Amino acid sequence: MASQFVELEWDGDVATLTVDRPEALNALNVETLEEMGEAIEEAREGEARVLVVTGAGDDAFIAGADIAYMRDLSTEEAQAWGALGHEVADALATFPGATIAAVNGFAFGGGCEMAIACDLRVASESAVIGNTEIDLGIIPGWGGTQRLPQLVGDETARRMIYLGQRLDAETAREEGLVGEVVPDDELAERVDELATELAEKPAFALQAAKQAIGQQAQASQTAGLEYEQRAFASLFGTPDQREGMAAFVEDREPEFE
Repeated sequence: MASQFVELEWDGDVATLTVDRPEALNALNVETLEEMGEAIEEAREGEARVLVVTGAGDDAFIAGADIAYMRDLSTEEAQAWGALGHEVADALATFPGATIAAVNGFAFGGGCEMAIACDLRVASESAVIGNTEIDLGIIPGWGGTQRLPQLVGDETARRMIYLGQRLDAETAREEGLVGEVVPDDELAERVDELATELAEKPAFALQAAKQAIGQQAQASQTAGLEYEQRAFASLFGTPDQREGMAAFVEDREPEFE
């Protein structure tokens, strides 16, 4: 596929989607999200048995969403922005084959949400993960309020979302946010091994297992995701959102009312 910010590479039945904006720590803007959606669809049409998601460079998986873009969005524009992020996260969550997030650095905000939309997560030792939106005057808007508690439990999810807590890789493993942690220079090899093993499993059975596991919270999660989109968008234009994002862009501490 011809894309500016996303690469999709194939190795047999395994497709690897790489967000390639290392100069921006692979932060997600509109174009990158749209290209991610196209790449996921290409992998689906190509009948990939496994889809790996990772970020380019050594510093970040996906550092988050593009704050400079978000800071001046209206509520209506934020609704469309949130819907686009949900569309991509949902495409990962409903991908027919297994999905693996190879978390190779910072995974904040929308980056955390893309990782938890995947089936499995493998983190490098230097990875740091968090839903940090509270310090921007907003909430997770791409599924974090719904998917995170399922992984780490209610208390840890609330602490991460209310306080913007960032978990190092080992803590994330202990809390159930990632399945395993490996040395930085062994991440690609370990993910390749895991993807190969998954690709060799019977495809129909694996897909059925994924769908069955997803049934446990699907009805309540659908309503929750819809509510999250509305709540996320409603915060745009508030004094806290304006101040939080301005402070981030201007590299200073926010002064909330």
